[in-house]
Amino acid sequence: MTAAQQIEKIFRAEHGRVLAALISRFGDFDLAEDALQDALVNALESWETSGIPDNPGAWLTTVARRRALDRLRRTTSLERSLDKLDPPVSQEEYEMDDAQFPDDRLKLMFTCCHPSLALEAQVALTLHTLGGLRTPEIARAFLVPEPTMAQRLARARAKIRNAGIPYRVPPIDLLPERLDALLAVIYLIFNEGYASTSGDEPIRKELCEEAIRLGGVLAALMPESAETRGLLALMLLHDSRRKTRLDEDGQLVLLSEQDRSRWDRAKIKAGIEVLDEALALNAPGPYQVQAAISALHAEAPSAEATDWRQIAALYDTLAKMMPSLVVEVNRAVAVAMAGGTPEGLRAGLQMLLRLQDQPDSARQVTGYYPYYAACADLLRRLEQHEAAAQAYQRALSLCGNKAERAYLQRRLVEMLAS
Repeated sequence: MTAAQQIEKIFRAEHGRVLAALISRFGDFDLAEDALQDALVNALESWETSGIPDNPGAWLTTVARRRALDRLRRTTSLERSLDKLDPPVSQEEYEMDDAQFPDDRLKLMFTCCHPSLALEAQVALTLHTLGGLRTPEIARAFLVPEPTMAQRLARARAKIRNAGIPYRVPPIDLLPERLDALLAVIYLIFNEGYASTSGDEPIRKELCEEAIRLGGVLAALMPESAETRGLLALMLLHDSRRKTRLDEDGQLVLLSEQDRSRWDRAKIKAGIEVLDEALALNAPGPYQVQAAISALHAEAPSAEATDWRQIAALYDTLAKMMPSLVVEVNRAVAVAMAGGTPEGLRAGLQMLLRLQDQPDSARQVTGYYPYYAACADLLRRLEQHEAAAQAYQRALSLCGNKAERAYLQRRLVEMLAS
């Protein structure tokens, strides 16, 4: 790994932590981002010659803070600079002390999830600002073109600036109105770590661990929220399989082919316990349903013993709670696997093909590579090799994950040789 690649990796890992500290200190979104970019440029110039410091996060924070102060001195009077460093608290907005709200990043996530912003804008802005995800990565997560996402981010920033939305945390009784967006942010950060949408790292361990940590803090903060526990359970259960998703050569290993003896049993146990706690609160929600699906996979002693019928039934429930293309693709695969016969495979495939004829999903399908990968897999199982090859080619053209691209390429070669 070159020095530039190491610096890039460090920057992505430390981005959210440093930016949260800067926004907490200065209360200015744009100033914090500009200062952090200045610090990165400085790091690229300095670390390649002097080496990476022992604590790169602290180095970036210190340099970025100095750059922010320099910018303030150049653009405003000393009095206004001091005001910006310690802005007054309005009657409508309150801050919690550290005992109530122990993490700057979580505080800033709640702040970005301000109810005056559209829900998608809340999620996208928080992913970009504190999750460290780039605009193309967020666009892929939302299944929209990159220019569209860039415009949404710009509008969200402008609204924060023009409306004077402060970087403050509301009282605990007002936090639930921002919960949906925050849960979505944490889960998208986890997913970006579990299956990176681009770059040379197919799995980004630090993002998975950060999302689980934030989920745990949030669950402790809001013990009566069943969905918060549901999300934490879901991430723990998914993460229990993370180390088996790639082989020694970095090749993708499908769930059905993974060595289940290497799954993290402690995480599975913890995930199921948290899920039971969530279900006991008697407030069903989509994260709990997804966690129940993941638990069925985790508890199956073998791929053949997986209860696909129950999984398909849970996806039926999930589709009613949270209709989306992602859910429909997974539901079709579950139906196909539950059948266990050519008829079942054809039923699942027909469910997928019908998505191309539905107005709500037809546009999204064109840019969603898992859709084409699912079609290709069912076509392969049905021995329709030519059609499978075409679907694998389409999936390959849309996939940005290195390990998943290699897997799709292998399957494509197999179909072309058949």
